[in-house]
Order: sequence, then structure tokens, then C-alpha cells
Amino acid sequence: MAYTGLRFGELAALRVRHVDLGKRRLQVVEGVTEVRGHAVFGSPKTHAARSVAVPSFILQQIATRLEGQPEDAFLFPAPRGGVLRLRNWRREVFDPAARAAGLDGITPHNLRHTAASLAIAAGANIKAVQRMLGHQSAAMTLDVYSGLFEDELDKVAERLNDRAQGR
Repeated sequence: MAYTGLRFGELAALRVRHVDLGKRRLQVVEGVTEVRGHAVFGSPKTHAARSVAVPSFILQQIATRLEGQPEDAFLFPAPRGGVLRLRNWRREVFDPAARAAGLDGITPHNLRHTAASLAIAAGANIKAVQRMLGHQSAAMTLDVYSGLFEDELDKVAERLNDRAQGR
């Protein structure tokens, strides 16, 4: 989630058939949420499917998970099979791991912000970040993450100065 920007419900709904190893992509075509104790599948939050690029080091781990799995299998199943449930996963896996890493209080949704921050720090343009996160507009992405671009103002001023000085 920290490298793809997926929402938890999108991650939990991923199936083997949604992985394209050759193109290094995950197809986000559905999400899952829990309503009154039942997993309810539907379209992603913005109702639009998207393709998300996956860094190679994560793709290698995903490839291992795919081995021998049917196309309809969840990519990240619950320990006893079936769909991951956010509350259980947080209690049993995520929160203990966060505490062990000294990140007590972090939430799965914070990993989405981490992905945006990492992408911006790596030089991704706002349209790429928008597509990665599945936002409906670049304006929305800028509204949420504009603070991450503050350093860019200094870089622009430096570049303009260099141009004016003939450098």
C-alpha cells in the first residue's frame, strides 16, 4: 500500500487475474468493504478502474504469491482463506507490525499518503500521482498533497535564476 497508493478495500479485493507481471501492473477493478459483518464488493471508490504500476522489488514478492493459484483467488487472502477483513487484519497484523517498527498510531490509510509522498519525492508529475491514487482530478490530488510541493518552489526559483544568469 505504501508503494502503490491502494486503498485497503482495493488491496483486499485484488485477485490473481488482476496482476499483469509482464507490464508490472495491478488492475484495480473492484473494492470491498464490510457492511454489518458482510463483505460487499463493488467498484472502486471513484467508480473507475485503473492500472497501478508496481515497483519491481514488490512484483517479485507478488509473483511468488501467484504460483499455483487459480485466477479467481485473492492475491492477499485472509489467514483461513477468503477476503481480508480490515478490523481483523489491523488487530492481528498491521497494528502489531506498526508498533514493532515504532510507528504506533499509523493507519493503513496513512500508507496511501506515504505512496503519494514517495511518488512526488521521486519526481512524479501530478497527473501520474492522480492516476496512481485513482483521484478524479489532478486538482483534488493537488488539494490533498500541495504541501509536498513546497520544496519545488525553491527549485523553480533556482532554475529561473540559473537561466537568467546564462547557466
